[in-house]
Amino acid sequence: MKDLSDLADEALLEIVQRQTFRYFWDGAHPASGMARDRQRLAPRADNDLIAIGGTGFAVMAIIVAVERGWIARDDAIEHLSRITLFLEKVSRYHGMFPHFVDGRSGKTIRFARNDDGGDCVETALLFQGLFCARQYFCRKSIAEMRLRERIDRLWRAIEWKWYCRDEQTLYWHWSPGCGWAMNCPVSGWNEGLLPYVLAAGSDTHPIRAGAYHRGFARDGRMCNGKSFYGTVLPLGPDYGGPLFLAQYSFCGLDPRRLRDRYAYYWQQNVAHTRINYEHCARNPHGHSGYGADCWGLTSGHGPYGYVAHAPDHDRGVITPSAALSSLPYTPVESMRALRGFLTKPLHRIWGSFGFVDSFSENLSWFARTYLAINQGPIIAMIENHRSGLIWELFMSAPEVREGLSVLGFVEI
Repeated sequence: MKDLSDLADEALLEIVQRQTFRYFWDGAHPASGMARDRQRLAPRADNDLIAIGGTGFAVMAIIVAVERGWIARDDAIEHLSRITLFLEKVSRYHGMFPHFVDGRSGKTIRFARNDDGGDCVETALLFQGLFCARQYFCRKSIAEMRLRERIDRLWRAIEWKWYCRDEQTLYWHWSPGCGWAMNCPVSGWNEGLLPYVLAAGSDTHPIRAGAYHRGFARDGRMCNGKSFYGTVLPLGPDYGGPLFLAQYSFCGLDPRRLRDRYAYYWQQNVAHTRINYEHCARNPHGHSGYGADCWGLTSGHGPYGYVAHAPDHDRGVITPSAALSSLPYTPVESMRALRGFLTKPLHRIWGSFGFVDSFSENLSWFARTYLAINQGPIIAMIENHRSGLIWELFMSAPEVREGLSVLGFVEI
C-alpha cells in the first residue's frame, strides 16, 4: 500500500471513506437496497441476510457520498426510496423492526432463541440514519417529499411505550410468539442511550423521563469514576468495554454538545477511547503487532468467532473500525493507527470494501469478512471528524431535540 501511505491525511481519509462506502452501495442487496449484515471478500449473490441497524449506517454513508460527490443526488434518492418502500413491507412488531430480515421477502429472520420479533436498539440505529436523510434531503421535489413522508410514517408507527414495561425501562426485544422471554432491559452504560432519546422524543408513543433515569442510568449506578491507565472513566464498565459504545449512538448524537446529571458525553467518549488506546499501546499481554500504531478493541469477527473485544477481554484481535471510528476523539492516535494498518499485508487487510473486519497477528489471521455495523461507523465518524455533517443533521431533527430535552440533557 505504498501509494496510499504517501498521501496527505485528508486525501487518505477520503479514500478510506469512499472504499468503505462501496460496502453499502456496490454491495447493497439488489432487491431491497438495504445493507447485508456481513459480506465475504468474495461476495455471494444469494446473501439475503439484511441488518436493520446496519441499514441505518448505510443511509448515513449515502448522505456522505452525495456530499462528497461520489454519487449523484438523484441516484441517492432512488436508492433511499427503494429502501424505505421495502421497509414499509417488512414485518414489524408494534411498529418496531426486527434485528434481521430477508432482503427479498421482508420477513423476519430469527436472531437468537426467543428473538424473532421487534428490536428497539436496531430500530433506533435505523432511524439514526433515516432522520439524517430526512433532514438532508429537504428539497421540494416530489421524490424528496415522498421520501420524507415515508420516513415520517414509519417513525410514527413505532410504539415505544409498548416496549417500556410498567414505564420502568425499555426492553430490547418482544415477539408475538415468545413475548418478553428474552427479558433483556436496555440498561446502561451501552448503546441503548439512542433508543431512549428517540423514545422520549416520539410524537405518537413517547416514554417518560423516569424510564431513562431508572432503567438506563439505573439511578446513577451506570457511573464509574475510577481511573484506568491514568484516565478517569465517567461511565460504564471498568476499562470502558468495546469501543463501539462510544461510536454507535454517537454517529448521530453529538457528544460535544451533550451533558446531563451523569456525564459530559464528550469527556466520556474521549476517556473511553484513550483507555482503549493506552491498553493496546502498553500491551500488557504481549500480543504481536500491538502498539501506538496498531490499536483498537471492539466487537467483531475473530479466529474464535464473534467476540466483544475490550481491554478486560483482550484476545489479541484488532478491529480497524475501532481506531478509525475514534478519529473525532483521538485524531492523532487514530491517524497513526490508520497509517500503521497500511503497513500490513495488502492482500489480507484491504479489499473491495475497505479494511477487513479484524485481524490477529498472534495467529497470522486476517478476517475474510466485513460487517455492516463496523464498516458504517468508519464512514460516519470520519465525516464527523472532517466536517461534523452527520452530527449536524441528526441533532437538527425536532424529535431528537425533544427527546434530549425530556430526558434532561443540557446542550453545551
